[in-house]
Amino acid sequence: MTISIWRYSHLALAVSSFVFIVLASVTGIILAFQPISEQMEPYNVADLDNITLAETVVVFQNTYPEIIDIKVDANDFVIATVFTEDGNDLSGYFNPKTAEFLGEELKPSPFFQWVTNFHRSLFLKSVGRFFVGLCSFLLCLIAVTGTILIVKRQRGVKRFFTKIINDDFNQYWHVILGRLSLLPIIIITVTGVYLSLEKFDALPETKTAHNIDYELLSETPKQDVSHFSIFTNTSLSEVKHIEFPFSSDVEDYFTVKLHDKDLLVNQFTGAILSEVNTPKVEVFSALSFNLHTGKGSILWSIILAVATANILFFVYSGFAMTLKRRKSRLKNKFKAEDAEIVILVGSENGSTINYANTFFKQLIKQNKKAFIAEMNAYTQYPNAKHLVVMTATYGQGDAPTNASQFFQKLNENTNTKDLKFSVVGFGSLAYPDFCQFAYDVDKKLQQMYTPILPIFTINDKSIDAFNQWVENWSEASGISVTIPQEHLTIQPKQLKKLKVISKTKTNVDNTFLITLKPKKHHQFTSGDLLAIYPKNDYRERLYSIGKVNGTMQLSIKLHENGLGSEFLHSAADGDKIKARLVKNSAFHFPKKTKQVFMIANGTGVAPFLGMLQQNKNIETHLYLGLRTQESFRLYQEQIKQLLFDGKLTKHHLALSRVGDKHYVQDFLKRDAKTVAKLLYNNGVIMICGSLAMHKSVMSVLEEIAVTYNNKPLSYYQNKQQIKSDCY
Repeated sequence: MTISIWRYSHLALAVSSFVFIVLASVTGIILAFQPISEQMEPYNVADLDNITLAETVVVFQNTYPEIIDIKVDANDFVIATVFTEDGNDLSGYFNPKTAEFLGEELKPSPFFQWVTNFHRSLFLKSVGRFFVGLCSFLLCLIAVTGTILIVKRQRGVKRFFTKIINDDFNQYWHVILGRLSLLPIIIITVTGVYLSLEKFDALPETKTAHNIDYELLSETPKQDVSHFSIFTNTSLSEVKHIEFPFSSDVEDYFTVKLHDKDLLVNQFTGAILSEVNTPKVEVFSALSFNLHTGKGSILWSIILAVATANILFFVYSGFAMTLKRRKSRLKNKFKAEDAEIVILVGSENGSTINYANTFFKQLIKQNKKAFIAEMNAYTQYPNAKHLVVMTATYGQGDAPTNASQFFQKLNENTNTKDLKFSVVGFGSLAYPDFCQFAYDVDKKLQQMYTPILPIFTINDKSIDAFNQWVENWSEASGISVTIPQEHLTIQPKQLKKLKVISKTKTNVDNTFLITLKPKKHHQFTSGDLLAIYPKNDYRERLYSIGKVNGTMQLSIKLHENGLGSEFLHSAADGDKIKARLVKNSAFHFPKKTKQVFMIANGTGVAPFLGMLQQNKNIETHLYLGLRTQESFRLYQEQIKQLLFDGKLTKHHLALSRVGDKHYVQDFLKRDAKTVAKLLYNNGVIMICGSLAMHKSVMSVLEEIAVTYNNKPLSYYQNKQQIKSDCY
C-alpha cells in the first residue's frame, strides 16, 4: 500500500506537469550552453584569488585619469568604465593586472535571450512565471518521491547506490540515471522555486543603509591607496563592484561591494566609514542564480545540461513503464466463482504478469475454466480445484504492490481445504532476498490448502525454468499445458557474428567444450552470458562465458532434443553463428578482495575457468562437483595448468557417483572454519551451476555464517560477498 501511494504520487505529479517539464528541460539544455560560450571568451586573463584589490585600483589609477567603477562578473571577467587621457570614455573588459582594455562588454545573444524569456515565463509574463515556478516545485516533488521509490526498491538507504539488475531497459536506466542526477535535479528545482518566489516578491523584504558620521571625516593621516589595509587584504575574487569617489572632497568615498558585505572607504586614509552585511536573501538569490544557470562554471553548466537531458529521459521511460503496466492488465472469460483453475499474480513491473497471462491463455485455449487476477483480488472460489500463484518479490522480501493485501484477503476469504496449489517465485539470485515473498506465500498456503508441487523459483526470467515448472504442473495436475515459445521471447537485437574455433568430443556425461571467437572486437569478460537463437525464431538460450585467451569458452551439456545444445554440438570448426552478448556485471571476478571461493557443479565451471585466467594475485579455491573422474577429464588439463601457473590456489573435486560420493556442500562443511574466516575477512564466494545445488550450498553457508560468525548469510549478501549465477 505504501509503495502504491508513492508510485501513484510520482506518476500523478509527472502527468500533471510533464508538458511544462519538457518545455523547461529542452530550453534548460540550450541555456546550459550560454555560460559555456561566455567562458570560452578570452577575457578571463588572471587568477583573481592572487590579485589584491589594491593592485588593481593602483594600476587603473596610474593608467587612467578618471575611473567610474570596476566590476567583477560571474565569469571572473573584470569590467570597468574609465576616461582616457583624451577625455574619451572607455567601457568594457580590462586586464586587472595591467588595466589594458580587452574589448567591449558582450551583448546577450538574441537567440539565448529569446530562449531565456521562454524558459522563464513562456512569453506569458507573470502568468507564465507562475507556471514555471509551479513546475519547478512539482519537479522537486517528483525527485523526492522518486528517491523514496529507489530507497524502497534498493531495500534501504544504505543500499541506495548498490548494483541493480538490468531486467528492463527503461526501468534500469530510470533508476541508474535517477540516482546519478538526483542532486543536480534537486538543486535545479529548489533554486528555480527560490528565484520564482523572488520575482513575485514572496521573500522577506530586507533593507540596509549606511550610517556615516560626516563630522568625523578626516583627510589625515593620509595614505597611498596601495597601502589601504582593506584593499591589500581583499582579493579581487571577493569583489563584486567598486565605485570610485566622484571628487576629491573628503565626503566622497570608495563604495566597495563584496560578496558578503558592503563597505564605504575613506579615499584619503583608507578607513572604513561604514560596513553593512549583505542580506541573506540577496546572498541566496545570487547563489541560486549561479547554481540554476551554471553561470561562471563550465563544469557545472555541463552537469546541468546532462541532468536536464536526463529529465527528458525520465519523462519518456516513466511513461513507457506505465504503458507496459497497463498492457499487462488481466482480462477474463469466466467469472471467479465459476473458475476451476485460479491464477493469481504478484508483479512490480509487469514481467511476471506476462508469464502468468501466457499460462492462463493456454488453459483457456483448452477450454478450461480458468480465471486470472492480481493477488490483492483474492476472494472465494467455490468451484476452484487448482490455485496457481506466480509472484515476484519487492524490496527486502516484501510483496509487490498488487500483492500487498494478499495475506489479509487470504484470512478473510476461505476456500475448500481440498484446493490444490502451486507457487512459482520470480526473481534474481543477485538479490539476497531471492523469491522471499513467494516462500512466505507458499508457507502460508500450506497451512490452509494442499500443495500439488513444492515451491518453484525462477531466476532472471528463465524461460527454460518456467517450461520446467509447466511440465511439472501438467504432470501433477493431469492438465497438459504447452507454452508456445514465441509468447515469452523477445526479438533479439545487436547480434554478433562468432566463429567456431574448436570443439571437443562429448564425454561420459554428454558434455563438451566449444570455443568461439568474435568476428570483430567486442567487449566481454568471464561471467557474461551468450544468448543464441538456434532456429532464428527468437527462442533464446543463455550460456555462461569463460574468456580464455580472448576467445569465448562454453561448457555445454548435450540434452536429448535440447534446442541450444544440439545447435552448438552440430556446429563444426569454422562455422559462423549469430549470438547476443549479455552483460552480467553482478557475476564478474572481483578485483578488490584477497580471497575467492568458487563453487560449481556440472557445466557451471565454464565462467570460473575464464575468471582464473585473469587472476593475478588473489587466493582462489575451486570447489567442483561432478559425477565421476571421467567427467573431470574435460577440464583436467586447464585446471592443472591454472594450478601450475599459480592462478588457482587449491582445487577440491567432489565426485557424487564414485568412492565416498561427495557433493560440494560436503566439502564446504569440512572447511567450515576456513569459509567462515573468508566471509569475516571480506572474501567473496561465487556459485555457478544448478538451482538445486545453489539452494543446498546457500543452506550450508547460512549455517556456517551463523555458527562461526554469529551473523546471518544475508549480512554478507548485502555486502556483495556472495555472487550467484544459477539456473
